Amino acid sequence: MQKTRSAIRLVAALVTFVLAGEFFMALWKTGFLPDVEEAAREESGKIELPEGPTPYELETPFPNQKFKSPLGFFTNGDSRIYIMEQAGIVKVFDANAADTPATEFLNIQERVKSGGEQGLLGMAFHPNYKANGEVIIHYSNLPNGDTMISRFHRKAGTDVLDPASEEMLLTVKQPYPNHNGGQLAFGPDGYLYIGLGDGGSGGDPHRNAKNIKTLLGKILRIDVNSKTGDLPYGIPSDNPFADGADGKRGEIYAYGLRNPWRFSFDPTTKQLWAADVGQNKWEEVDIIEKGKDYGWNTMEGKSCFLPPKNCRAKGLELPVFDYGRNQGHSVTGGYVYRGEKLYTLVGHYIYGDFVSGRIWSLTAVGGQTENVLLVHSQVAISSFGVDAKGEIYLTGYGDGMIYRLKAKM
Repeated sequence: MQKTRSAIRLVAALVTFVLAGEFFMALWKTGFLPDVEEAAREESGKIELPEGPTPYELETPFPNQKFKSPLGFFTNGDSRIYIMEQAGIVKVFDANAADTPATEFLNIQERVKSGGEQGLLGMAFHPNYKANGEVIIHYSNLPNGDTMISRFHRKAGTDVLDPASEEMLLTVKQPYPNHNGGQLAFGPDGYLYIGLGDGGSGGDPHRNAKNIKTLLGKILRIDVNSKTGDLPYGIPSDNPFADGADGKRGEIYAYGLRNPWRFSFDPTTKQLWAADVGQNKWEEVDIIEKGKDYGWNTMEGKSCFLPPKNCRAKGLELPVFDYGRNQGHSVTGGYVYRGEKLYTLVGHYIYGDFVSGRIWSLTAVGGQTENVLLVHSQVAISSFGVDAKGEIYLTGYGDGMIYRLKAKM
């Protein structure tokens, strides 16, 4: 009897292993796997199914629009929607004429190293785009996969970007092909914020996130409207290390991050919310403040990482919220909802998980947090976005569709 039970357990374990392997291989074949390869190798936690129905669902508002490996959803004050594809193309269509095929807004495929966690990773319209026609782009370059932050200009007499107009603002050498970050956003102060991962591999072997003499594992803040010395951009005078003393990088705004995958500003409170992808146990959400150390690689989420026990957390800024691998494996940052249709979610941070497809709302008031599951989807959530009215959208990496959050009737 004991041998029979052991045999049954062995068969069950093998079936579980095979199914898990097929799941991760399916994700791997999509070409975009933010840190999931580490999760598959190091974490055995099983994603738990939610109990009972969820109060929201996803709809496909533009069923005739489909994209290849989309990583970003953008608007710029009108009805046009811009979708960023990993391979190096940005496409645009009008939400009021969504049956019309999307057209190219920018195509730099020949410059982009795409695949895995590399590619065209971020885009931000200059706050004065209507007048100056400038857009900032974040991509992995060929052949090395290093980070490029470049300015592109609108082609004269058109509303598309001119690939020949590229002005390189910042280049960051990447030691490994993963943990590139990618987010770009102009803050309420008019400065450009840039998210960079720790340089990759696993566990931050070079301790980049803690090193304020390197840009890796940081959120940067620069002024694209001025220049400091020989730099093609300005260093804001109130950046934490603006003077650059002892080799410290003046661009740094906050540090101690592993792989910030999407951040955004709350248009009402001006808070900067960021999602930082975990190593093998904890995914985290942070409110980013100037000069603070967000813990990696001493901490993963609210737990010790290096060393795994009795680490020194004093002086570190712990996340607002973290969740374990029974809920998901790769957090995707979203937006604080300020729309009108989902009035019960106003002021809530909406975010999700690339692997589990879950979408949550998170509030943090007076040190108290509440995290509520809104949707348990089957979508590989690569990015969130908001339209001109503040409604929440997301991009499905695997199926190429655009989804919108809605309340169940």
